[in-house]
Amino acid sequence: MDNNSQGSGGMKGGFGGMFGGGAPEYSNTELAGVPLTGMSPLSPYLNVDPRYLVQDNDEFILPTGASKTRGRFELAFFTIGGSCITGAAFGAVNGLRMGLKETKDMGWTKPRNVQLINMVTRQGASWANTLGSVALLYSVFGVAIEKARGAEDDINTVTAGTLTGMLFKSGSGIKGVARGGLAGLALSGAYALYNNWDHISGSSSSSSRLY
Repeated sequence: MDNNSQGSGGMKGGFGGMFGGGAPEYSNTELAGVPLTGMSPLSPYLNVDPRYLVQDNDEFILPTGASKTRGRFELAFFTIGGSCITGAAFGAVNGLRMGLKETKDMGWTKPRNVQLINMVTRQGASWANTLGSVALLYSVFGVAIEKARGAEDDINTVTAGTLTGMLFKSGSGIKGVARGGLAGLALSGAYALYNNWDHISGSSSSSSRLY
């Protein structure tokens, strides 16, 4: 029995030495005195330091000169599509409200249903067209300003919003253009303030600590 176990152990050692997979075996008593301070645990399966498996950086390769965030041209499609869908949904709800108000004296008959459907589709298409047009103008101005300045910051956002409001109300005269520009400036300024609120609050808290 002992001879067989010794023979199998010798055979395993021989194969391990032949293929380079043999590793010395240590008992728990021998490893008890080994200091582990400052050492990271090694995986018993991979025999690799787990620190090399932690990915702190992004796991994708960007083209040369590309930024990690999507530019205005890439966001334009999402902005226009989202604005059209939002306008259609809001217009449908508004059309249903108006239709129910106008036909409140009518019973639930076919003419009333047809009038409600017409009001919903008309208002949905109108609001989708309006918000989609505003989003298209804003995206075009934003991309053009970004290409002209060669930078992407809040100045592009505020400028694009102001020009969008002015052009959208250009058919209402000088006063309409002024009101549209002020509305665009206010909305885009509020959006830029919302995006930078964490930075502004962090800067104010750090300055208050200094004093």
